[in-house]
Amino acid sequence: MSIDAGDLLLALTAGLAAAVASPWLALVWLAYVGVLAAWIVRQRREPVATLAWLLALAWLPVIGWAVYWWLGPQRIQRRQLKRGRARLALSQAALPACGEPAEWGAERLVEATTGFGPTRATRLDLLTGGESTYGALFGAIAAARETIHLEYYIFEPDGVGTRLRDLLAERARAGVEVRLLLDGLGSRRCSPRFLATLRETGAEVGWFHPIALSPLLWRPTLNLRTHRKIAVIDGRIGFTGGVNISDTQSERASAAAFHDLHLRLEGDVVRALQLVFAEDWHYATGRALTDPRHWPAQAGGDIRCQLVPSGPDHAQAPIHRLFVEAIHGARQRVWMMTPYFVPDAPVLLALTSAALRGLDVRVLLPRRNDNRLVRAAARSFYPELLAAGVRIDEFQPRMLHGKALLIDDDTALIGSANVDPRSFFLNFELSVLARDTDVAAALAGRIAADLALSVRVDPRWRPRGVQAYLDSAARLLAPLL
Repeated sequence: MSIDAGDLLLALTAGLAAAVASPWLALVWLAYVGVLAAWIVRQRREPVATLAWLLALAWLPVIGWAVYWWLGPQRIQRRQLKRGRARLALSQAALPACGEPAEWGAERLVEATTGFGPTRATRLDLLTGGESTYGALFGAIAAARETIHLEYYIFEPDGVGTRLRDLLAERARAGVEVRLLLDGLGSRRCSPRFLATLRETGAEVGWFHPIALSPLLWRPTLNLRTHRKIAVIDGRIGFTGGVNISDTQSERASAAAFHDLHLRLEGDVVRALQLVFAEDWHYATGRALTDPRHWPAQAGGDIRCQLVPSGPDHAQAPIHRLFVEAIHGARQRVWMMTPYFVPDAPVLLALTSAALRGLDVRVLLPRRNDNRLVRAAARSFYPELLAAGVRIDEFQPRMLHGKALLIDDDTALIGSANVDPRSFFLNFELSVLARDTDVAAALAGRIAADLALSVRVDPRWRPRGVQAYLDSAARLLAPLL
């Protein structure tokens, strides 16, 4: 028997009215609202979000509470303490220092919010696309002599994943220490059977927030993921950026592969990258990487760059703050590319203010998105951005997956973070801030080439008909996307 939505709403309303009409039930309801208010207010979230949750839970006591428990804000005090112990263990190991004094405002901001100071790189290569990245990464792994440390959000047991697994197994059999850290959600398809070939060689595999049936029923595991992509080879060559291990990012496997950006690093910055991996590894496995072989001396280099780790264990939201600070500090241009664009009020204000100041502000987004809800939410921001003078371009050939921010002619930010609440506040991300004209020029050339394959959104564009309502409805879900 089907239930009409209107009848259900009337039944809920009638039930609530009956509860309020009964003195005893009214007292119970008031007590429930009081306890609820004390609980939610203590979370110290945004006032609008707090009021919205209070109203929802007050008027839908059972359903609203269940929704809040599963989708509402999640605090991670115990996990913060565990990460704190990981940092303490590594700091007590007296690892080699890396970094130098911050000179620029954005550098000071990153150092204050993350503890990572500016470093130097002898080499910083911008890699475009999956196969270009895999070629450089697999080549470095094949030449490894001592250690291979990898951390990925998505590691699929497909063609690319099998190639990498077998290569890691071969190096492990040759006596190289191999450590692989995988996210429990993003890499959930990596079965014990698939990884057995690797484990049998002595390689270590760790899981970041592994998914188990009991925790899944108790609280959701959609957030608090490691979205980082890290590779450190012999402590001397590093890789990070947006490319996962998957056929979806391999041009060899599919002509529709994601179009992405990645970085290959050498120099002192690699020790900082090793430190990010070591902290995540200790947090996930309880094992510390303190052997001097993991921390070889590095040349300084001429490229000034700084790692920006961010996550729910960083109360100051470093990458979010850096985005806003960098855009406000721009003098000529702000070019941004991101696959998932759901800006909050500070980012939206920074972009529109930069355009209203007369800067060249461009946002490059995918025309084809693998998440229709996020695309609809992104379109809801188009009218106010266009009205302020922001140029929006949509990449046509395939799914754009690169994440980068270019400021003027000397500053580039490239990494794993999207422009959305999930990357800014809920997941563990990693970006590289480079203050170097050559790196900025390389990124500018990459974005310009992608703009040539894009279609500019008409400045007069406005959503029409049903689509306007769908986009606006998707925007309401922005904090959850």
